[in-house]
Amino acid sequence: MPFSRLGLSDPIVRAVAELGYTEPTPIQLQAIPAVLSGGDLLAGAQTGTGKTAGFTLPILQRLSTTAPAQPNARPGIRALILTPTRELAAQVEENVRDYSRHLKLTSMVMFGGVGMNPQVDRLKKRVDILVACPGRLLDHLSQGTMDLNSVEILVLDEADRMLDMGFVHDIKKVLAKLPPKRQNLLFSATFSDEIRALADRLLDHPALIEVAPRNATADRVRQQVYRVDRERKRDLLSHLIQEHNWQQVLVFTRTKHGANRLAEKLEKDGIPSAAIHGNKSQSARTKALAGFKSGELQVLVATDIAARGIDISELPHVVNFELPNVPEDYVHRIGRTGRAGAEGEAISLVCVDENKLLVDIEKLIRRPLPSSQVPGFEVDPRIQAEPIPNGRNAPRGGGGGGGRSGGGQPRSGGGQGSHHGGPGAPRAPSATPRPAGQGQARTPKKPTSRHH
Repeated sequence: MPFSRLGLSDPIVRAVAELGYTEPTPIQLQAIPAVLSGGDLLAGAQTGTGKTAGFTLPILQRLSTTAPAQPNARPGIRALILTPTRELAAQVEENVRDYSRHLKLTSMVMFGGVGMNPQVDRLKKRVDILVACPGRLLDHLSQGTMDLNSVEILVLDEADRMLDMGFVHDIKKVLAKLPPKRQNLLFSATFSDEIRALADRLLDHPALIEVAPRNATADRVRQQVYRVDRERKRDLLSHLIQEHNWQQVLVFTRTKHGANRLAEKLEKDGIPSAAIHGNKSQSARTKALAGFKSGELQVLVATDIAARGIDISELPHVVNFELPNVPEDYVHRIGRTGRAGAEGEAISLVCVDENKLLVDIEKLIRRPLPSSQVPGFEVDPRIQAEPIPNGRNAPRGGGGGGGRSGGGQPRSGGGQGSHHGGPGAPRAPSATPRPAGQGQARTPKKPTSRHH
């Protein structure tokens, strides 16, 4: 089905066509009609499913064809999109500008790590759609440089990651500043108890959409495990990149310090590399990401949170230098490759300490991963796993993927997000059916009261 049959206006359809998109993804087929209906929405969608366009396009349609709720007041922000990280905020706002190129709507991105004064100046002009990280948004609200009295639509993008990063209190503060009558859209890759509680607080009889099982991995991604001793991982990675002439490789580490050390090692081996994580300045992160996309950098080493924002349509190689502590993050990581019909390869370098993490991943994706050893880098059978205090075998120096320290302080964030291809979304809370456009929809139990 083409975009033109989803109820979108000609200027929006024309912009989408100019960007090279011809057919909606499954999440777009379901979310666009649901958002256009004006009701609340709870959507299970992982990064890479096209969810950004799934909520951006119908928001543009609604704002461009309806008058502001307060037409006599000074024009205010009509749609607020909250994201957990800087890179994701920048990417979403770029998508908004691309899709609204033939409309008279304006947008702005707002996050920490940069000066407030240029943002204050921009807020003095008309802003229809604001894409923001919660921390910097609250800074502006507390200083009185803006208000949210005109917001008609609220989007919480990657809500699970926002909660992982400790934003729950910030989100509650933002909700308290919004008009009680508005449309609420919540997108999350997983549905934890915390997400269910947030949905009960935020949403009123929402349509519920899910596009694929939460443990789905991209069909076009070839997955391979190489067994190797922990101390030889860096040498093995260098060997694989040079031996196979990999030209664009996204490498995941568990910690920011580990990302720095690995990038330095690869540079010494003659492989142009850079690290991206929450402790890097915004300018350094932007420069590294631009260099990687242009091909100037051969390798980008990233932590899980910092990688949210890397949107490369044909990224050929992803390497798990260390397995993630949370199995679902493996699905997120390898979803960076094999997008939009392209082939991809996901390599995991696994030492003996990570055996339990590998078992957990295979249990989640319901399939064993092919495992082998690279000649010259065989495992030393004398090396034993080192159990950590809770009894779970994990590599030394673990930690790092989530929480406030995993990708920088919440008020600045790190970022991943994207907009086409990749794995699907999770199982959802129990609910009773209600039509939601063209997709599967259910209505979770309505809370006894709503809190804003």
